[in-house]
Amino acid sequence: MFSPLRIEPGPLSELATQKFVRMRDGVRLATDVYLPGGDVTPGETILIRLPYDKNGEYTFIPPIAAYMMGRGYRVVAQDVRGKFRSEGETLLMVNEAADGYDTIEWITQQEWSNGRVAMWGDSYYGFTQWAAVSSQHPALRAISPRVTGTQLGEPVVAHPGDVTRRVDWAVTLMYPLTFFHSNPTYHWDLDWSKRPFTDQIEAFLAQVGQRSISYDQWYPHPVHLRRFPFGSPFEARAIPVLQTIGWWDNCAPLSWADVAEIERRPAWASNHYLRIESIDHESYGLLDRPESRVSERSPQQIEALLPGMLDPALDFFEVFVRDNGDAGRVPRVAWNLAGEEGMRTSPSWPPTGVRPVTLRAEAGGTLAVSAAPAESAAEGTAPVTPAAPGALAEPATVVAWLHDAADPVPSSVENSFAFLLDKPDEAALGRRADVIVYESAPLATHVELVGPAHATAMISSTGPSMDLFVRLLDVDEQGGALRIARGQVHLVHATTPTSVTIDLTQLGYRLDAGHRLRVHLSSSDSPEFLPQPGTGADPWSAVDTTPNTQSLTIGGPDGFSLTLSVLHGDLS
Repeated sequence: MFSPLRIEPGPLSELATQKFVRMRDGVRLATDVYLPGGDVTPGETILIRLPYDKNGEYTFIPPIAAYMMGRGYRVVAQDVRGKFRSEGETLLMVNEAADGYDTIEWITQQEWSNGRVAMWGDSYYGFTQWAAVSSQHPALRAISPRVTGTQLGEPVVAHPGDVTRRVDWAVTLMYPLTFFHSNPTYHWDLDWSKRPFTDQIEAFLAQVGQRSISYDQWYPHPVHLRRFPFGSPFEARAIPVLQTIGWWDNCAPLSWADVAEIERRPAWASNHYLRIESIDHESYGLLDRPESRVSERSPQQIEALLPGMLDPALDFFEVFVRDNGDAGRVPRVAWNLAGEEGMRTSPSWPPTGVRPVTLRAEAGGTLAVSAAPAESAAEGTAPVTPAAPGALAEPATVVAWLHDAADPVPSSVENSFAFLLDKPDEAALGRRADVIVYESAPLATHVELVGPAHATAMISSTGPSMDLFVRLLDVDEQGGALRIARGQVHLVHATTPTSVTIDLTQLGYRLDAGHRLRVHLSSSDSPEFLPQPGTGADPWSAVDTTPNTQSLTIGGPDGFSLTLSVLHGDLS
């Protein structure tokens, strides 16, 4: 039997007055109103719409609201539809655009509102900001979404003719069974050693006595959810947006996809401001002191966290919501080079001067810099320094490893959203027989990796399909290995050798002299990602597993390569 932990609403904050705001269909959403000193004089409002309990310890909204009130803002925090104290169906994504519009409209009608609204928040309550943007309410003046993306939680859907697709992320199917099952939240874990996983799901649903609408819409036959019924937010009226991305955020690929979409749209690009920090999804930092790496932060630790979380957004709102300041002085990109204190600024991303450098895997387990076609350099970047003659002369060979879903390569942290809470040393993973390792020589000087990164590989399998995971690590003089980037791809038909590209998104990392770059290649990262059973069956419902032999080409024109962007230093 399961023992799920049921999380009910926390106590109402003494700083706020709770209202029930009626939506257009009559459903009422629980809404806390925070007024600085109880002052009802009209002023600017910051709206936070979230599914994780506006009064719960996990979100610490009352101290956030108090900090914002210290800057003179009225703050409105709301449980989204179907969560905690709010009425309505518990249904992922689809009501946030209309409910966002209706809540903003309600705010503008209050005596304490001057008609100017901003929105702030992480993850799902970053998504609710983009949803509100799509509704085009004229009072919404600016947003500050952190560690999120417009395609947050989108399940993997198979399409005929796909050569590759995304790898199944376990949290996608678990989320509507935990955080979005019903009004309360349920904390419980699957036993990943027991298949099929679907049997455990059904047992959980039977025990709590209620199905999850969102789960049933996503599995086994995904229903296309109209998360933006009024149209894409990027087709809406462009407003100023301060977008925060974490170098170690597991949702960062979704954020970078939105950056790419924004760059294709001039109106949005001219209103877009980017902030990139050395944080993970839960705002743990790379340089946090050991005493700060705790799963449950104390009130004092939360207070210490607030300035870094909130000041960038509040300074942004000062200019774009209050019209107080010169917009031309707001940096287009503020970014942290991981491993250094402080922030750098640049007029664009990546900054001017980065150059692509390609490394190739060689027999013997080495990574060596090789030539790359000059035309591969991005516009505005420096040319590639050619490698020595004969750099590509090594003949092609094939390396192989066994993928066994019954003994997958383990994920390096228990909570993938809080990678830097543990800041794990991944060196031991490289000693597994099912992890292929390539490594550079020690660096003569420090190197700054800044900008896009990707890998290419020719792969195949004795099984019908195959996943390939690429982990890029910084190895110090003592042999400790810190993951600095990761990418993965699913090859749909794997019996024929196929060239694939693995996006490692973006990097902003300092490699110190004496350190080495290491690559781990594998076919699993479980349970963060569902391991392929080896039979071609759906990994969520598969009963049986069978080992597969995976193959990767090394050397020659199709050999494994890694292309990084370098701002300073030499990888050779």
